Amino acid sequence: MLDVRWIRAHADEVQGVSDQKGIRVSVREFLELEEERRRVMQETELLRSRRNELSVRIGEAIKLGQNQTADSLKELVKEDRIRLDQLEAQLNGLNERFYTMSLLIPNIVSADTPVGLSDADNVVLRTIGEPRDFDFPMKDHVELGQLHGLIDIPRGVKTSGSRSYYLKGAGVLLHRAVQQLALDMLIERGFTPLEVPLIVTTEAMVNTGYFPLGQDQSYHIEDEDKWLAGTSEVPLINYYAGEIVDVAAPVRLAAASTCFRSEVGSAGRDVSGLYRVHQFSKVEQIAITAADPDLSEQVLQEITRNAEDLLQMLELPYRVMAVCTGDMSQKTYKQYDIETWMPSRGAYGETHSSSNLHDFQARRANIRYKDPADGKLKFCHTLNNTAVATPRILIPLLENHQQEDGSITIPPALRKYMNGMEVLKVHLPE
Repeated sequence: MLDVRWIRAHADEVQGVSDQKGIRVSVREFLELEEERRRVMQETELLRSRRNELSVRIGEAIKLGQNQTADSLKELVKEDRIRLDQLEAQLNGLNERFYTMSLLIPNIVSADTPVGLSDADNVVLRTIGEPRDFDFPMKDHVELGQLHGLIDIPRGVKTSGSRSYYLKGAGVLLHRAVQQLALDMLIERGFTPLEVPLIVTTEAMVNTGYFPLGQDQSYHIEDEDKWLAGTSEVPLINYYAGEIVDVAAPVRLAAASTCFRSEVGSAGRDVSGLYRVHQFSKVEQIAITAADPDLSEQVLQEITRNAEDLLQMLELPYRVMAVCTGDMSQKTYKQYDIETWMPSRGAYGETHSSSNLHDFQARRANIRYKDPADGKLKFCHTLNNTAVATPRILIPLLENHQQEDGSITIPPALRKYMNGMEVLKVHLPE
């Protein structure tokens, strides 16, 4: 959510970003609605003031025995009440339309955000590590999962339908190991871990900018104002909703949680394997800072580096992408995606996303701080990043570390979480 005065002063810029992000909203109509709302609000307030003034005058006239004057004034009050009822009904309607439309206005984007239509227009900032050149016929993660008894997709589909799976044995250990590695790293770097609610209200989703435009991506709990969270960013940010926060130092929170997404719009894409599933787990890091663009940019680099460091600990090749306007969400000011090399796809696949939202999200969630310079309350900046998401990360983890005999080397950083296991060996029947 942006400040209306700022939108009015930068209407063309906001409309341009709306068009680039593919959001169908007319900034001109929004501002015209806001003008009409203010006009009706002013008229309503003037009429309320006049009604109060007339009520005082009626009381004075009655005290003085001026009954005829009092009766005349009562008629005016009656007329004003009728008009006031009409104005209040009109104002309620305008307020509702204004709020609904305000939720469609996107965040602006940083000056260094590439302009483009889709992820094809994202720009490579840096590439770390070289994709492995296999000198033997490689297996994909599904084949490796079956070979080692790590993954069972057919039974997942039998139980829950498409894009479902079971993890088994060492597959579960790997799934949990990457999460614990990420969580331990973040705690060491000053993040406070939280166990968060996975069922959230509509208000919580609106507060974080996932509704109304992303509502079709979420699972609704029937007959309740509740939804399954698609990321722990939602409960982490809402932890401070409506509060005044101490941001003398940036607030850093993290959570490991199960996440749920409907994947509407992905029909026919990535239907096999673990790349795009309805239920997954994610370690999310969020930060809340003072409204200082230089500071929040610094924190954006920090949380992105955390994700990169984890990939380096997992010994996986990756690249960092500057996300273009057409591939950004409504709420994002600046975004990086990290894509990890997935041999079976012959391409890099997105595994992490890192975003600076400036004060867009904090305005919705009403998260403020007291500026020590002038003592005024200001909206915070908020940021978020995926430290790791699994089972998607298992795709490059299994595929990049496979050996010719079908065994899989476990990166040293994970071994303490795998009971010291160094290699997943294939146990062939005797």
